[in-house]
Amino acid sequence: MPRVFYRTHAIRFACTGCGRCCAWPGDDYIVEVSRAEQRRIQEFLGVSWAWFRRRYVTRHDDDTDSLRIPESRCVFLDAANRCRIYPVRPLQCRTYPFWPELLGQEKRWRAERRHCEGIDRGEVVPLARIQRLLKTQHRADAE
Repeated sequence: MPRVFYRTHAIRFACTGCGRCCAWPGDDYIVEVSRAEQRRIQEFLGVSWAWFRRRYVTRHDDDTDSLRIPESRCVFLDAANRCRIYPVRPLQCRTYPFWPELLGQEKRWRAERRHCEGIDRGEVVPLARIQRLLKTQHRADAE
């Protein structure tokens, strides 16, 4: 079995704060949010639960929730392309671009550079950190 890309290559990443990972072309971009993540965001914003859900959350047919993405842009991305909820952003956002589907194959990692100018910049990310991020996502998916 071939080894996955991130285990055989040095992965470099340095976030530039460009906000492009929060604005995506097309209709298939979603940011899933658990109830616990929603509570943290709601409390951070200081709004009621009902108002938060009505304004910021979309419920899907498979009983998952996601943030609203009007016009392919995260509702929490401000005019300067900065995240308004950065300290409490969802796991999906905290772990980008260290997602299994991007790290498994070199061509996917390289293709993601179209959306993320921080890929292949900066210091090499330690393998242990990448593995921790992947494990965190796996645990969240299992819940």
